[in-house]
Amino acid sequence: MVNFQNFLGDIMQDKLHMNHHPGINPKPFNSEIIDINKDSIFLAETYCYPRGGGQPGDIGKLVNNIGEKIDFLEVMPGELIAHPVVDTNKFNLGEQVTCVIDTYNRNQNTRMHTAQHIFSAIAEDLWGAETVGNQLGPSYSRIDLKFENKEIFDQDELINNVNTIINSSIIVNVHNWERSKILDHPQIRHTKFINRIPSSIKELRVVEIEGIDLCPCAGTHVDITSDIPNVKFISKKNKGKGRIRISYEFE
Repeated sequence: MVNFQNFLGDIMQDKLHMNHHPGINPKPFNSEIIDINKDSIFLAETYCYPRGGGQPGDIGKLVNNIGEKIDFLEVMPGELIAHPVVDTNKFNLGEQVTCVIDTYNRNQNTRMHTAQHIFSAIAEDLWGAETVGNQLGPSYSRIDLKFENKEIFDQDELINNVNTIINSSIIVNVHNWERSKILDHPQIRHTKFINRIPSSIKELRVVEIEGIDLCPCAGTHVDITSDIPNVKFISKKNKGKGRIRISYEFE
């Protein structure tokens, strides 16, 4: 049964990426077009991840009812998730289409996102560094860290710890928890943003890398850390008092 979670007026959409895990190797899916504007298609249900939390949105192809494959650009967030296309005239309202998510792009972004959780957790555990920003991508990613004393940062120690965790085949779990459980949990990280989420949303998605990290996150993630390639350090930049920006890529 379809559980329509989000709506705009009388148009509803099921955002299936919120409960689809693991986040790699997404399969093609069929859906109905429920709205079209000048540059985007809106589907009744979609597994596509929309841009957010530092993670890029999915890209891929929509196959219309005569078999034409039309690229869709980076999927965007909103009350309804938008699938931008170059030519909306290729589609009709009410049409059944097949959505094929670009597997390489999704897999890379998913692996980068889970690696970012490991980086952030290790930086906090080693030096009390707070992650204050990140930008993920299929080729490389960056994380902004805030230190009381950034002189203690050691890139080799960080990378070695991250790769040790990656190679330890640690399970990644996804939970749906009520706000009170999240805020009361002694191991939870990164909860400052929760007050900005409407109170009408009673449950939030929590990602757990067992024994390493536990925090609210709506991004896509692997189901075991060994699905992530080893990482290597690219650069470190000073970003003001107590802040540095680190960049990494996969080996």
